[in-house]
Amino acid sequence: MPPPFAGAAALSDAHWQSLRYFNLYRLVVAALLLVAAYLHPASFELVPATDRPLYLWTALFYCASALGSILVLNYWPYRFNLQLSANVVLDILVITLLMQASGGLRGGLGAMLLVSLAAAGLVGQGRLVVFYAALATLAVLFQQTLLALGGDLDLSLFFQAGLLSVGFFTSAISARLLARRVVANEMLARNRGIALANQVYVSQRVIEEMQDGVLVVTPQGEVRLHNPQAEALLGLGPRLSSRLEDYSRELDIHFRRWRLGVGGEEGVLVFQVPHSGKQVLARLLETPSSEGDTLVLLEDMERLREGARQMKLAALGRLTASIAHEIRNPLSAINHAGELLRETAVPDSGDTRLVQIVLDNAQRLERIVRDVLEIGRRDRCHPEPVAFPAALEGYLEEFIDKEGLAPGVVQLEPGPSLIWPFDRTHLHQVLWNLLGNALRHSQRQPGSVRLSLRSGNAGQVELHIRDDGPGVPAAIREQVFEPFFTTHNKGTGLGLYIARELCEANGARLELLDDPEAGAHFRITGRIQDGSGQK
Repeated sequence: MPPPFAGAAALSDAHWQSLRYFNLYRLVVAALLLVAAYLHPASFELVPATDRPLYLWTALFYCASALGSILVLNYWPYRFNLQLSANVVLDILVITLLMQASGGLRGGLGAMLLVSLAAAGLVGQGRLVVFYAALATLAVLFQQTLLALGGDLDLSLFFQAGLLSVGFFTSAISARLLARRVVANEMLARNRGIALANQVYVSQRVIEEMQDGVLVVTPQGEVRLHNPQAEALLGLGPRLSSRLEDYSRELDIHFRRWRLGVGGEEGVLVFQVPHSGKQVLARLLETPSSEGDTLVLLEDMERLREGARQMKLAALGRLTASIAHEIRNPLSAINHAGELLRETAVPDSGDTRLVQIVLDNAQRLERIVRDVLEIGRRDRCHPEPVAFPAALEGYLEEFIDKEGLAPGVVQLEPGPSLIWPFDRTHLHQVLWNLLGNALRHSQRQPGSVRLSLRSGNAGQVELHIRDDGPGVPAAIREQVFEPFFTTHNKGTGLGLYIARELCEANGARLELLDDPEAGAHFRITGRIQDGSGQK
């Protein structure tokens, strides 16, 4: 949703407001002319009227028309150019009649047209102002011609009329140029306002969507702005105060020491949130604002550590995959040589036992290399609709047959039928690793290894794998998914790591749950596919 900005509407309001001021000016002038018409000539005569009735009725009409223009504008704010043109034409007509009633150009009322033309040019932003000037020129020349035909033939008045007409056009053109400049400045200000509003809107959305918390703090320690992530990290609830000390007292103390430069405080602080016990990294940055505000960025230390751990594991995975490629060729040669030695060795001799040790360890290395290379295949993921629980039944049958298990050791509990998009090769590898791990630590009794499928809310699906073994000690629960970590003397330490990587490649998540009623309890969480083929 774009930010609201009253661009065109604001410009139109400015037009109408200028027209209101113009009408108020006309009303004031009309009232003054009407007052002047009623003053006694002997006491104080502002205008020397030669035709007093014409002057009086014209001033009265001017006052009424100005008042009517204001009422029309208030109750019918439409057709801006029409209303402006009507007002200017009325001004030209009225002032021309007043000039006729006050002796023509001798009365000095013709100069009032200069003000009306200039105001019309500015209010109308230069539109039709030259036409208004031409109309005023014709009116003045017509009025002067009438006086000449009536016997008042003064050639100097025609010269004054010409000068006044030049003034009309000069005023009109100047107002037009000034209006164009005003329009250009208004458009520039409007565009900059829109750009600024959009920038503020985008910045606000970016701040709201950031994973980090953001606080904007004034030099006095008042929190001017914070985003929802800051509320979540600091455990904020409804608060009446905006003081930083109410957000975090430890952060407030560090902020004040940092502002004062006491003790060489740096703009970095790691503190613990009292309510949640969560560790938060705060970075204080100065802003170039005139108010001297400080930007405080809050980051969850747990998320930072997890990100660093993932980067380390990814780098380790690439390194081990590269090493595995280099090991595979000499390892094949060792295997081949060991097979030849076993064929030529004397049965039941010490050489046979040594050769078998070589072959066993070579096969273990081969499994490690194969598992490491499997990590690199997570990028070649091709999910396809897999029908559950039918697929599980097929995998379990293959696993039971391969391991030679008694019936009932591995059991699949009844569950819903659904479609789960997953790469079949990856699913086979994940199940094989998890089932092998569960079987290795189980008691191998009926029901020792149990699988259950559940459909959760919002289209989620969960696959649970439990065993009746001793479980995973709490001290090593965080390490079980790390590469090369194993508690079995013949294990490679890559099974669970590879299983989790393959699950993530398919948009699923593998977790170790804390289940007091079972040994080890692993859960794979993903999303089912609906009827339209969407996940």
